[in-house]
Amino acid sequence: MTFSPRFAIVTGSSSGIGRATAIALAEAGMDVGITWSSNEAGAEKTAAEVRAQGRRAIVAHLDTTDLDRCGDAVDGLCDELGGIDVFVNNAGLGDNVPFLGMTLEQWRHTVSADLDGAFVAIQRAARRMVDAGNGGRIIATTSVHEHQPRYGSSAYDAAKHGLGGLIKTLALELGEYGITANAVAPGEISTGMTDQEDEDPHDHKRPGVPLGRPGDAREVAAVIAFLASPLSSYVTGASWAVDGGMLQMGPQGGSHLTSNDWRSKKA
Repeated sequence: MTFSPRFAIVTGSSSGIGRATAIALAEAGMDVGITWSSNEAGAEKTAAEVRAQGRRAIVAHLDTTDLDRCGDAVDGLCDELGGIDVFVNNAGLGDNVPFLGMTLEQWRHTVSADLDGAFVAIQRAARRMVDAGNGGRIIATTSVHEHQPRYGSSAYDAAKHGLGGLIKTLALELGEYGITANAVAPGEISTGMTDQEDEDPHDHKRPGVPLGRPGDAREVAAVIAFLASPLSSYVTGASWAVDGGMLQMGPQGGSHLTSNDWRSKKA
């Protein structure tokens, strides 16, 4: 099967990693479906940048906490684009509430946005790919916290662990259709989620990260673009850490901490 992707959807593409990914896929020759939850102006800016690459951009509202509608938004984008070859599940949110103080409502909000909504949206895209019979690429933006937890992020950690497990299962179940499923696990990236939107990551020092700085959204998008391409045809069920080496610092960081400052939700 020869895979030649023409149509992509990137959820949560009004800013940050999602915007950089939509542009990277447009540069690779794909028309792109762009979604927003609360930042319509940002989505339109992404669309303008996609169109500047000579590709079509379709913008739609998609809220992954609205489980009754987010799947329909994916179907609508597929219809408008004319198909779906690449689906990037990037939409999500974080939380910063220690476990003992977290309410069930807060837990459900994060898990709904980061896992339940992802299931609904990915399933709709996968069904389209199977019906079309041309193979496909499913890529989920998880987090380094798919692999290692963070103090004060119990719901987020659980959801990202779950999303990583879902992707591995999809690799098993969808491989017979020529569909690959992979995750990209960013570390600290200079985006709105880390209060560093449009900042140069080289200006921020991170002694605890081997590369010594946060990442740029385009550095994550470059890995996603590879996984979306024909070149990744034998890669499935993997989780690609894009973290400057952060995950390698577990024992090193644990043995070199000199205070209890990490026991703060802001650590």
